[in-house]
Amino acid sequence: MGIEKLLIANRGEIALRIHRACHEMGIKTVAVHSTADADAMHVRLADEAVCIGPPAARDSYLNIANIISAAEISGADAIHPGYGFLSENAQFAEIVEAHGLIFVGPKPEHIRIMGDKVEAKRTAGALGLPLVPGSDGAITDLAEAKKLAHEVGYPVLIKAASGGGGRGMKVVQSEDQLETSIQQAGSEAKAAFGDDTVYMEKYLGNPRHIEFQVFGDGEGNAIHLGERDCSLQRRHQKVLEEAPSPVISAADRDRMGGIVAKAMADMGYRGAGTIEFLWENGEFYFIEMNTRLQVEHPVTEMITGVDLVREQIRVAEGRPLSVAQEDLRFTGHAIECRINAEDPQTFAPSPGTVTSYHVPGGMHVRVDSGLYQGYRVPPYYDSMIGKLIVYGRTREGCIMRLKRALEEYVIEGMKTTIPLHQKLLRDPEFQNGDYTIKWLEEWLAKDN
Repeated sequence: MGIEKLLIANRGEIALRIHRACHEMGIKTVAVHSTADADAMHVRLADEAVCIGPPAARDSYLNIANIISAAEISGADAIHPGYGFLSENAQFAEIVEAHGLIFVGPKPEHIRIMGDKVEAKRTAGALGLPLVPGSDGAITDLAEAKKLAHEVGYPVLIKAASGGGGRGMKVVQSEDQLETSIQQAGSEAKAAFGDDTVYMEKYLGNPRHIEFQVFGDGEGNAIHLGERDCSLQRRHQKVLEEAPSPVISAADRDRMGGIVAKAMADMGYRGAGTIEFLWENGEFYFIEMNTRLQVEHPVTEMITGVDLVREQIRVAEGRPLSVAQEDLRFTGHAIECRINAEDPQTFAPSPGTVTSYHVPGGMHVRVDSGLYQGYRVPPYYDSMIGKLIVYGRTREGCIMRLKRALEEYVIEGMKTTIPLHQKLLRDPEFQNGDYTIKWLEEWLAKDN
């Protein structure tokens, strides 16, 4: 069934990204927006726009009833959730489908399974993905927890079954800290996510964060589109991503890619997904799956030539994947810098009005952003205001082009993280690809 009009249930650069893919496919778009986003670029460019509430996300972008109403009023026949907000809300996907609309995303049951970290780990293990040693499910008994921690070996990590962003997560160095850590993690998880369920994993000392992009047609066929290295993180938030990873060999890519693609095929997975691993000493350990498009999807697009949003829409229409695994080629190198409206040293949010704006250009330089001169960045949402994605035939060439592009990038009227990225690119350890998930925070602490 072909989609004729698609409602974009999101805002900012990802809403604009989806709009562009739709118009290139001849699909009309409906933008939804809060009162704070009335002047947003995606609202200006969409074929229709519907206001769905006041600035607070819970009253607008998380308001399922208002979004469904907007779809019905506008005559949309599909909804794309983007990332964040309702993109991994299984109930939302069910409601969309119950109203006879196409949900551009995975099946609701797969969103639900992978949204519960304990269930996700159990499912991943059954599908043959390598797991971090730890509990099979929730920790309910202290004596059992002590026994398991002894078997796994300290340090161990206590993690919330629901949630993310580092909340409900405690590193335990020894048995005398275990009981308190379980209680604290459970309390934090209860306060943040309404669920005090926690589980245990082996704590990996200094791994990298490697994720594989997967795609399924929902009919038992699936492919992988290689890995991304997302190890440069601050407080569990990604800052810069690249593809391919500087440390993964072609043989390991093919081996792990084959494992994740088979897992998705066996699951009957539909649409785009990302399987995240910790990688240490040549070994991969599954941590979670994101059942949506990722912020960093453009680096994969750059090295494969595959438009992932177009592919999402095709699969949602019931069409087969447009590319077979054997036809995919991984060529060159791509890096994405997340540009945030933040102080580059303190990371304090810095919303404001864009007084001067110039984006870099030239061969293989892409900017995904909804900014324009005179636009007022609202203070109510995530501080990411753009993404600079650059491609090169080699990693070294990519870094040189990225340095040049950052020099050209002008955003005035607020503080941004452009200077942080410029400094990062000059660091010899980054240039050598010699970093782990702890590296950036240590680098920032040393610098300050």
